[in-house]
Amino acid sequence: MIRDDHHTVDLLVAGAGLAGLYAALQAAELGARVTLVSKGSLRSSNSFYAQGGVAAAIGPDDDPSQHMADTMLVGRGLCDPRAVELLVSDAPARMADLERIGVPFDRDGDGHLALGREGGHGRRRILHAGGSATGQHIAEVLIARVRSQPLISVLEHTAMLELIAEGGVCAGAWVIGHDELRPLRSRMTLIATGGAGALYARTTNPPGALGDGIAVARRAGATISDMEFVQFHPTALAVGDRAFLISEAVRGEGAHLVDDGGRRFMLDVHPDGELAPRDVVAREIQNRLTGGEVSYLTLGHLDAAAVRDRFPNLVEGAARAGLDLTRDRLPVSPAAHYLMGGIATGLDGASDIAGLYAVGECASSGVHGANRLASNSLLECFVFSHRAVAAGLDAAPVPVESDPPQHPLARATLAELRRRMWSDAGPLREAAGLERMLEWLADQPASNPRDVAQLIAAAALRRHESRGAHVRLDFPAEDPALAHRMPCPAQSQTV
Repeated sequence: MIRDDHHTVDLLVAGAGLAGLYAALQAAELGARVTLVSKGSLRSSNSFYAQGGVAAAIGPDDDPSQHMADTMLVGRGLCDPRAVELLVSDAPARMADLERIGVPFDRDGDGHLALGREGGHGRRRILHAGGSATGQHIAEVLIARVRSQPLISVLEHTAMLELIAEGGVCAGAWVIGHDELRPLRSRMTLIATGGAGALYARTTNPPGALGDGIAVARRAGATISDMEFVQFHPTALAVGDRAFLISEAVRGEGAHLVDDGGRRFMLDVHPDGELAPRDVVAREIQNRLTGGEVSYLTLGHLDAAAVRDRFPNLVEGAARAGLDLTRDRLPVSPAAHYLMGGIATGLDGASDIAGLYAVGECASSGVHGANRLASNSLLECFVFSHRAVAAGLDAAPVPVESDPPQHPLARATLAELRRRMWSDAGPLREAAGLERMLEWLADQPASNPRDVAQLIAAAALRRHESRGAHVRLDFPAEDPALAHRMPCPAQSQTV
């Protein structure tokens, strides 16, 4: 059934992670009428499962310039300095705003914010809530606020199919939910649908993280960039079918990575040992796995009571796998975790389609470069949602007409796609595997997962170097001539 009431709202948000929820609230506080659509429930986003925290230079020994320096260094030469400066300078204000609306960040015995440290950070600057359940605690506050805001209409279990766009202008989207297909018209459309980690067999992401928003934006003509940079988190528990993430925060509190003999192998790899940037740690652990060696995370030398107090959800998760976080050695291996690429945006979240914005993991804003600094992801959601709403709500309505999508996309063969993506476009890549991946994808029916997998594999094949999260076995070194970001070819060209 098709429904069309020709009603236009001020802001249409696709995605109910922290970026989408925060944008909806910011717009409503300005008096805007908002419709928020979510493919699943409001609690099914990637953000909801985020563990570590939010990075912000608010400590007495810290300042935004140091936060920026750490972000730029970890980004391996591909960060946009302008975007990074905006990210780190606005961080304290956004954290204050989250506290204003009721986010219960953890505090120490003296009542000061408890700041953690993670890999790549030179200071303790990670705000966290509920120990290592930060995403859930922030999301619950935002969800409650969204549901109580009369200017926000929430449509759960409603998927965005196509944008209402023509001539380089977007005026909303076609969505389907509860057997009803309808256009949602808006003056500003914000895609905040998250990343694509669920394209891989081994991932920390929920099953719905398939890059849908990126695929939809690309079909409308938006530029997509940096898709080769998929971050593989180094320490997912290597037990059972699903990759249970062991937060980087445990290494920030002193956990060690050891081999079978108990030797701390990262001390031989990087001067920061276990607190080296994620790409360094993930590459070392994956190389050891390829060579038949198991890597373990251990907290056995730390105070058990302190571990239980700081990481209650990790203690429970390890227990479900039959392990004691405070005592046992935990076998770990990398898992697909975060996509640095996505819809190319400017400094206010605007795509190159008028009226269309993107924020969070689906966006390529330039803040992460080739390798994201830990806990900058949640920060990006708040900083750039705030900027996008401020920039986009002043747009005048544009009369764009769009026919209903005529040919629904096929369902992807996800099990096989995920297996192939892990083996051929995963943590360690080479031309033969990437070409094999693209050949297989070319024979699959059109679907969002297929399209996004093609973008990742093609971008990885095109970049003839190893940089940050992108590791080519046949091009093991960085190439100074490739120290720049690479937009994907236009859709009319070969992927």
